[in-house]
Amino acid sequence: MSECVSFAPLVDDECRVLILGSMPGRRSLDMQEYYAHPQNRFWRLLALLLKEEMPLTYADKCALLLRHHIALWDTLGYCEREGSLDSDIKNEQPNAVCELLAAQPQIKAVFCNGGKAAAAFKRYFAKSLPREVAVYYFSSTSPANARKRLENLAQEWQILLQYLR
Repeated sequence: MSECVSFAPLVDDECRVLILGSMPGRRSLDMQEYYAHPQNRFWRLLALLLKEEMPLTYADKCALLLRHHIALWDTLGYCEREGSLDSDIKNEQPNAVCELLAAQPQIKAVFCNGGKAAAAFKRYFAKSLPREVAVYYFSSTSPANARKRLENLAQEWQILLQYLR
C-alpha cells in the first residue's frame, strides 16, 4: 500500500462553488496536479461547460477554474492505496471540508465528482455543514467511468452553471 496525501485546495475569496473529488490518482500525485491522467475528462468537461478553449498547462487549468469562481479540492486528505482506483482506498482520513466552507461563506454549492467523493461527503460532512449549502452528486469524470460519454457528463453537470451567474 502506498500512502496518498491530497493537495491543498484551489480556492480564492471569489469562488461560488466547490468541486470535490475523492483522492488524486497515482498520475496526479506523481505530477502534483489535479486530474493529470490524460484520459480523465475533468478539464475537457469544464472547458466545454464554460465555453472555453481547453487549457494546455496546469497553471492555465487552475486559472480557468478561478476565473469562473470554481474551487477544487478532495473529500479525503489521506489514504492508503495501490494504483488509482477509489475502490482500493483504505485507512481514509477526511479533509477539512466543513472548515473550508465556513471560511468561504460565498460558496453556495458543492459538487461531488464520482461515487467515492459522494460517499465520503455523506459520511464525513453532510450532517455537519456550517450553513446551508446545496450539494450535488455527479458521475465521475474518471477514465474508469468510460460508459459515460463527455456529452452525457456535460448534461449532468450543467446545473453547476446556475451557481456561476
